[in-house]
Amino acid sequence: MDTIEPQRAPMMIVDAELRVPVATAQLVRFLMSEPPDGILREENAYRIDLCLTPRPQNARACYRDHWGPHRFERIGHIFLLPPGETMQARSDGGTQLSILYKLNPKAISEGFGGELKWTDHRLCAGLDIHDTAIRSLLLRLAEETRYPGFASEAQAELIASRMAIELGRYCTTLSEQPSGGRLAPWRLKVIDQRLRDVHAAPTLTELAALCYLSVRQLTRSFRESRGCSIGDYVANSQIDHAMRLLHGDHSVKSIAYSLGFASPSSFCFAFRRATGQTPRQFQRRLLRAGRPPQWGLPGMMAQIRS
Repeated sequence: MDTIEPQRAPMMIVDAELRVPVATAQLVRFLMSEPPDGILREENAYRIDLCLTPRPQNARACYRDHWGPHRFERIGHIFLLPPGETMQARSDGGTQLSILYKLNPKAISEGFGGELKWTDHRLCAGLDIHDTAIRSLLLRLAEETRYPGFASEAQAELIASRMAIELGRYCTTLSEQPSGGRLAPWRLKVIDQRLRDVHAAPTLTELAALCYLSVRQLTRSFRESRGCSIGDYVANSQIDHAMRLLHGDHSVKSIAYSLGFASPSSFCFAFRRATGQTPRQFQRRLLRAGRPPQWGLPGMMAQIRS
């Protein structure tokens, strides 16, 4: 059962739902009139959340049973909450549309070939999953949930099996990474603070200098800390900034140069590679949807129709 303690919990509206025996997918709107600070816990399911709109600023979480009360790590576009774990989640508030996926632990153990051990490292990496296979499966689920068609339930069953395998692979990859040590929390915070600046992306040399490390130390330790390369992390941050700016009336050209791209064409290439659509297609779909920009689901669905 899903539990959210009502300290400052967001209002949650379920727009669509697709159920199969081993999993449930929901398209959910979160309305946060004030900065939320609530407790999430799933007793009998893995909870996976892919934010289809930019996640609210300063979204971060703490595993209270494992970490100190002041350790809050960044929540990315995709996060996973294992069953039986207690997460305290905060952000600056706002609005958000997510595909919320709850998967039976038995499917994970069968797909993985055993129980997953949620170490401190895996808990932290699970807050910001950069895995294209997992992202693609969640987006396909979002489309099936929003626009169910022939054999949608059978499709959802197949996705559940694939998701269990991909999550197992992701966690195995984390455990096989070199044990050269992870970045200290203050260094991760410095990197995230720099990436919140909406202008040209920092170079590895700049980030290494901010962390008082060599580029080699930074790249190795960052992957150990976050489960992805620092280059991919920076690129995803730039796309997140771009999505926020595209929700307004900024031109593609102005956004490209404000984010430090050499030309609008290079920006369009990077945006399409990350989302499956051009910036103009993203804006037009938001307008055609006839809803406030933050609910631009059709624009996020194009990337899975390949």
